Amino acid sequence: MIGFDRIGLREAVRRHGTVARIVIVGHKGSTPRETGVSMQVWADGQSGTIGGGALELAAVDHARRGLGSGPGVSTLNLPLGPGIGQCCGGAVNLVIEIFDEAALDELDDDSVRVRMTRPPRETADFPDRPPPRVQRVVEAMHGGTKTRSTCFVDGWLIEPSARPERNIWVYGAGHVGRSVVEVLSGLPFAITWVDFEASRFPEEVSSSVRPLVTDPNSPHATGLAPDDADHLVMTHTHSIDLDICDRVLRRRFRSLGLIGSRTKRQRFAGRLRSLGHSDEMISRLTCPIGIPGLGKHPRAIAVGVAAAYLVDAPNDIGTLRIGDTPG
Repeated sequence: MIGFDRIGLREAVRRHGTVARIVIVGHKGSTPRETGVSMQVWADGQSGTIGGGALELAAVDHARRGLGSGPGVSTLNLPLGPGIGQCCGGAVNLVIEIFDEAALDELDDDSVRVRMTRPPRETADFPDRPPPRVQRVVEAMHGGTKTRSTCFVDGWLIEPSARPERNIWVYGAGHVGRSVVEVLSGLPFAITWVDFEASRFPEEVSSSVRPLVTDPNSPHATGLAPDDADHLVMTHTHSIDLDICDRVLRRRFRSLGLIGSRTKRQRFAGRLRSLGHSDEMISRLTCPIGIPGLGKHPRAIAVGVAAAYLVDAPNDIGTLRIGDTPG
């Protein structure tokens, strides 16, 4: 996701120690990725991407060489094209920040993060306060008169806190649920993963995933979801699936997807009618989930679900109608 992701960065530092964060703060011409995109780099690994190829290779190498120096900030300007062997003809400006636990603990919780990336030419010191031009940009973001997006003004980097594009609630931590969460967690989504036994979750999950254990006899977790949530139902029994679908259809939601076959959808439609739901509401239930032709493998289903969310203009995963899945 675009923006400063404190939670994801803290999780990376917890796992890997010192971590470099690379963010595109400006671009001109044809470039692989846009301003605001970031990635993380540590001694023996990385996550995210700023576009791959020679651009990313040079940026990662620069970041790794700075890890041993401890917390700090640097800038890197990279013209693309023949100089680094990329066919893009543009240029990117990067800021690389090094973080450890102590550096993270010094960060404030402001929804817009502002920091100087290089001192002014007339001094070697970093000023304590942003200049008036930068302050006006920040105030406009806080006041809602300017879109919250990454800005680079007079050497100051202004970044809003990262916000997921969608809130997705996944019910069930079986083999399909695990594949779905694994694929979705690499995208700009906030995922709440619901099951009835803590042991069903993997030992480690992405920072974008919140495991939630609930009582199987009362899947009240549906009531905790925001009104714009997408719900994906794939528990271990049809009866619990039905109960969750019933509860979601009685409240506000963005989309509702159910693992299964067309036969399962027909049976659920009849049962949902008997529970008092109109055909109009039942039409919002997408079952099966996925994309035709990708197959029934859990990972194939997950890829289809992710694709449906990513191209979903009318905010309903039913816009990509879906091939049969097991059930």
